[in-house]
Amino acid sequence: MELGLAVKDVDSYAVVDVAGEIDVYTAPKLREKLIELVSAGSHHVIVNLEGVDFLDSTGLGVLVGALKRVKAHDGSLALVCTQDKILKIFQITGLDKVFAIYSSEGEATVGTSDRRA
Repeated sequence: MELGLAVKDVDSYAVVDVAGEIDVYTAPKLREKLIELVSAGSHHVIVNLEGVDFLDSTGLGVLVGALKRVKAHDGSLALVCTQDKILKIFQITGLDKVFAIYSSEGEATVGTSDRRA
């Protein structure tokens, strides 16, 4: 399955809309895009996972790596996800305590306390 990535600027955030499956085959594409954004000076990133059908450990590793990169620049990385099957992966791995997970881009940009996880 192909991974779709679209980047847009919302306020002071780079928002990456992800669609498809994030797995061992497609995760490098997401990793490259996130590294590119941080290298270009985008240190506040929102990854919108609403269009993601599948997420494996490789994809989780890419997100953790991106979080470390932005934190090295005093930045932030938030996730947008409302799908139970994807949220469950974060809960099982304990990463719901590591990532700020919101139910919409709007909530993520203002950092409301109404987190999904």
